[in-house]
Amino acid sequence: MPATPPKSSLQTHRINNTITNMICHKQSQPTPLSRRFPLSCATSVPDYIVRYHTHAVGPNQCCSSVIQPIAAPVSTVWSVVRRFDNPQAYKHFVKSCHVIVGDGDVGTLREVHIVSGLPAETSTERLEILDDERHVLSFSVIGGEHRLTNYRSITTLHPSSSGTGTVVVESYVVDIPPGNTGEDTCMFVDTIVRCNLQSLAQIAESLTSRNRTSS
Repeated sequence: MPATPPKSSLQTHRINNTITNMICHKQSQPTPLSRRFPLSCATSVPDYIVRYHTHAVGPNQCCSSVIQPIAAPVSTVWSVVRRFDNPQAYKHFVKSCHVIVGDGDVGTLREVHIVSGLPAETSTERLEILDDERHVLSFSVIGGEHRLTNYRSITTLHPSSSGTGTVVVESYVVDIPPGNTGEDTCMFVDTIVRCNLQSLAQIAESLTSRNRTSS
C-alpha cells in the first residue's frame, strides 16, 4: 500500500484542481532557481523592463514570471492595474479588499480577503512601487493568513511591437512553504497569476471595444 502523501502536497494538489476548474490553463515549467532571477522568455521585452524583473532569490525561495499580451492600449490596461484599492476588478480569487493605511500612494496597506478553496483567508499587502509614467506596480505581502511568506510581486506594462496593444509582465519571488518543492510552489503561483492576467486581458479588451463603439 503506498505511503500517505504529506498533507501539504495533498493541499497543493487540491488547490491546483480548484484553480483548474475555474478555467485556467496549464502553466509552462518555471525557470530554475538561481541566485538572481533574470526574466527569461521568448517574447521580446525592452531592457528597461527586464531590470524590473531581476530578483535576488534566497536558498529557500522560488521565482517565476508570466507574460500576457493584451489587445488594448497601455493606458486602458494601466487604468485597471494601478487601482491598488480594487484588485478584485480582475483578480477572481480576491473576494474583497479594503485599504487600512494610506490613500493609494506608495506605502499604502490593503487587506485582501480570499475566496474559499485556496489555502488562505486574508492577505495584508503593501504598495512598494506605483510609477504612472513607466507603468510599474509592485507590492509585497507583509501579513495575513496564508502560506505565501515573503511574497513580492512586480507588474510592468509596455507597448506591444505593433504599437496598438500591451504586453504585461508579472514576476514574483516567494518563500517555498515547508513540505513543498520550488516547482510545486511556482506552478501554484504561476497558475493564479496567469488566471489574473487572462482576466485583465478580457476586461481591458472589452473596455477598448466599448470605447471604440461609443466614439
